[in-house]
Amino acid sequence: MTGSPDPTAIRSLAVAAEDVVTALEAVRRSGQDPVLRVTPPFSGRMRARIHRDGAAEYDEPAPIHVDPNTFVGESAPPYPTPAETEDDLRDDETVEYTRERHRERHAEAVTAWRKAVTDHFVDTVTLETRVGPHEVGVTVLG
Repeated sequence: MTGSPDPTAIRSLAVAAEDVVTALEAVRRSGQDPVLRVTPPFSGRMRARIHRDGAAEYDEPAPIHVDPNTFVGESAPPYPTPAETEDDLRDDETVEYTRERHRERHAEAVTAWRKAVTDHFVDTVTLETRVGPHEVGVTVLG
């Protein structure tokens, strides 16, 4: 086995932008609890991949589960809700409200959010480990 059972060996995490955005959207849209999982053995550079959080039991050392919100700053835009999109559409005097137009506008708003949130990724995250908090760098892929 290469690597270490000690999570403090980690210096940086690589994460796919799409994984973070998908996990953030799942949290906001459906109330699911996806995480970005870092699987042991641990080394200096690790990859965090989207994973459904659950009550699974793991052998030691256990993987580290990172909340997707950890990867974006506080200034990240809020996820657009259908109600907000409807309000914006009804306030637009240049178009007539229809359910189809509402659906299209909401899809556009979600697409814009997915692009905008990537501008708010952070450079470091703090991992909660069995030995306490451990700060690591973040490399965003894609």
